[in-house]
Amino acid sequence: MAGRINDDDVRAVRDAVPIDAVVSEYLQLRNAGGGNLKGLCPFHDEKSPSFQISPSKGLYYCFGCQEGGDTVDFVMKIDHLSFSETIERLASQAGITLRYEQGSATPGRQQGERTRLVEAHRAAAQFYVEQLDGPEAEIGRKFLAERGFDQAAAQHFGVGYSPAGWDHLVRFLRGRGFTDQELLVSGLAQESRRNPIDRFRGRLMWPIRDITGEVVGFGARKLRDDDNGPKYLNTPETPLYKKSHVLYGIDLAKKDIAKTSRAVVVEGYTDVMACHLAGETTAIATCGTSFGGDHIKILRRLLMDNSGAEVVFTFDGDAAGQKAALRAFEDDQKFAAETYIAITPGGMDPCELRLAQGDAAVKALVESRTQLFEFAIRQIVGRHNLDTAVGRAAALDEAAPVVAGIKNSSIQHESAVHLAGLLGILDTQFVVQRVSQLARWARDRGRGGDQRPDQRGRPQHRGAAPGGPQSPAAPPGPRGPALNLRSPARRVERELLKLALQRPELVSPAFDAYGEDEFTAPPYAAVRRAIEAAGGAEAADADYLRRVREAAPDDTVRAMVTELAVEPLHTRRDADEAYAGEQLVRVRQAAVNHRIAEVQGTLQRLGQRADPAHLAAVQNELWVLQQYAQSLQTQGAAAL
Repeated sequence: MAGRINDDDVRAVRDAVPIDAVVSEYLQLRNAGGGNLKGLCPFHDEKSPSFQISPSKGLYYCFGCQEGGDTVDFVMKIDHLSFSETIERLASQAGITLRYEQGSATPGRQQGERTRLVEAHRAAAQFYVEQLDGPEAEIGRKFLAERGFDQAAAQHFGVGYSPAGWDHLVRFLRGRGFTDQELLVSGLAQESRRNPIDRFRGRLMWPIRDITGEVVGFGARKLRDDDNGPKYLNTPETPLYKKSHVLYGIDLAKKDIAKTSRAVVVEGYTDVMACHLAGETTAIATCGTSFGGDHIKILRRLLMDNSGAEVVFTFDGDAAGQKAALRAFEDDQKFAAETYIAITPGGMDPCELRLAQGDAAVKALVESRTQLFEFAIRQIVGRHNLDTAVGRAAALDEAAPVVAGIKNSSIQHESAVHLAGLLGILDTQFVVQRVSQLARWARDRGRGGDQRPDQRGRPQHRGAAPGGPQSPAAPPGPRGPALNLRSPARRVERELLKLALQRPELVSPAFDAYGEDEFTAPPYAAVRRAIEAAGGAEAADADYLRRVREAAPDDTVRAMVTELAVEPLHTRRDADEAYAGEQLVRVRQAAVNHRIAEVQGTLQRLGQRADPAHLAAVQNELWVLQQYAQSLQTQGAAAL
């Protein structure tokens, strides 16, 4: 059984790794004010950033999907790791040696599966790099040299060589303490009749890294004619490697993608190398699969859905390249960025172009980009016989929806006029109106309208969507009004709790005297109890927020604590004692007024026949409450 990581070491890891440094490995962050940062949430699709982190508190929260937590929670969720695997990864980054309890098993056996697989890949990558210097790898060095890559280039990208024998890597990794089962699960080895053998043999090796820089797989290029395998052989799907979730070169390109708001998508490993060496350091490539939705999510988080951002696809000018470009255009609407295409001249890929014409030619290729929708329109029009009325009508039917899908309305109009010219239709206004009509139907459909155009642009009745109001599977609506935690009546309670979590020194010790009944929303009362269980605002120290989150009775209350700890305060000036005093007074005033109303109701129900002593006690309580309410109104925080 795996040993338990020492609690002091866990705390040391949490404190040593800043949350903004970790999160920025996955998405671009911008200033959100008040010391907070914001970005596009990596846990759900959104067009404007609602994901915020508070570096000073070590917490993140998404106001769109309600995901929140600390650094450990973030890494666990985004990389699907266990708690121990997350601590091990962060400890490795921080240079902290972990101590394990409950047994004397070796640390290697105590580590989680994913951590072990990452370490195996890291060791394999180094092994392959070292083999590239050997006599057998001459063929690999020649391959690189013929494509314009010297030793420095190979080192920069971690290119290596897998020996041609059956089990060189297997024996090497066994010597490092890895089991045969770990090597098989990692995809570095494969089954044979007797013992596992190397998956990659006699090939040039490219390490495939995730966005954080960890090696999660390999791409292997065959070098010899007697190799009967495919030209490129990639790591199979493993717990680490999902080809639809990785982009080759993203670890090297991510900072420049975020900085320049541009990403260049190429087709192969050598193309990425060529682009980077030529100065186009935002180049990335897919790994044995077409560019798809999961790849788009990675780029969107780096581009921050900036409408001025660019995604440039480079494809060969042949039929396969054109088909790939049109397939990429199908996903165009998933970007806020503008999508472009750069067609390589003479069927050359960027690597061949650099070799033939130099670095400047690669940069010129990217700069010569044309918008992807324009390329798509020309391809569609080119498939039809424009010498006939039938051909022109068919081309219009197919191309008009493409133009209608252009996000920028002014470019959409210009493209409609351009389409009329391409088709030879003299009535330009007819084409413009046709495109506008299709665009309007698309917008109505997005707002839940009841009509949609068919393939020829005609309106078509649309029934209820599956799971919609008319679907028997639709869940019943909530009964009664939903609890609005942001209503004006509860806003002041929310603000006071935010102060108690974010600036406890401003509200203590007065806050700790407030009962949970002074918070009228049950979730807010639960947060108040968690603060009390953590020692109260007056006991706030470096571990205060952590204690409050741990004191929360369930994930719902814990998420509320995180949300309130990250959400900016509702003040344009810096929060100070005066502002905190206002919130304390307003919450107390509301509670006192509520109690006054209750006592007045009690008096009304008692009437004149009530027990005189009881009646006098209730009247006295009402008088005291009214006097207190008056002093709160006139004296403010001094009356607390």
